Amino acid sequence: MLSDSHYLTSDYVLPEQEHKYGKQVHLVKDPYLTSLLARFSQPACVQPLTNQILKMLYEGLVQHLINGEFETGPQEITTRMSSLHPEARFNQRVVLPDLKVVTVGLARAGTLPSQTVFDMLNQLLRSEGVRQDHIAINRKVDSTEKVVGTDLAGFKIGGDIKDSYVLFPDPMGATGSTLKTATEIYQKQVKGPARKFVALHLIVTPEYLLNIKNACPDLIVYALRLDRGLSPKDVLQTVPGTHWQKEKGLNEKQYIVPGAGGVGELINNSYV
Repeated sequence: MLSDSHYLTSDYVLPEQEHKYGKQVHLVKDPYLTSLLARFSQPACVQPLTNQILKMLYEGLVQHLINGEFETGPQEITTRMSSLHPEARFNQRVVLPDLKVVTVGLARAGTLPSQTVFDMLNQLLRSEGVRQDHIAINRKVDSTEKVVGTDLAGFKIGGDIKDSYVLFPDPMGATGSTLKTATEIYQKQVKGPARKFVALHLIVTPEYLLNIKNACPDLIVYALRLDRGLSPKDVLQTVPGTHWQKEKGLNEKQYIVPGAGGVGELINNSYV
């Protein structure tokens, strides 16, 4: 049996932007994906292109998550050439197919991202270990349209999360209120413990990262872009997180700047 040591090492290094937000935060550095995200964020990007690009973004982002977080192990591979060359069976490290993963569809902006992640994981892992849950949740605002919490309409959870990777694919990490409520549901009402909790975002703000650090210290964050466009000019010249308390990415209505607009509205073509 062929055994090439080159394929037995696990030395993947996640490409990420330098920052000082802590080891739980990963700002993925991927020119292809960030170029797609730039196109997605522009006013000219409308349906059906909006959802097509969104799926591509999450297909790419979940690959970085898998490479960075999922456990791998050696597996003996029998190739199509084995009938002619029995030595063609070889050992290679692969993502363990028996891993358990739950992806959570946060209605409404997170529904399509979660379905995309679910479909990809079913290509990679044994389908009996992959599940999609759903939570109907949205930001609660006061009379000035400032976010003051979340409105939880209900949820459909298909089992326990023991030894599972629990994923929250949600495009915009603005305030952290949605993720706080969602993780609390799983921590307090679902049998565990989970292996890891991971949020998958297109864009996050410094305010979101700070709130999540305080409210959900075990949550791992993967994001393609950090938006802090309302920060002072001198702060914008520093490594992200250097002056965390001075960084600002949310306007008075707590939408992300420069951001991408109301993504829930965009991907559903429903402006309410």
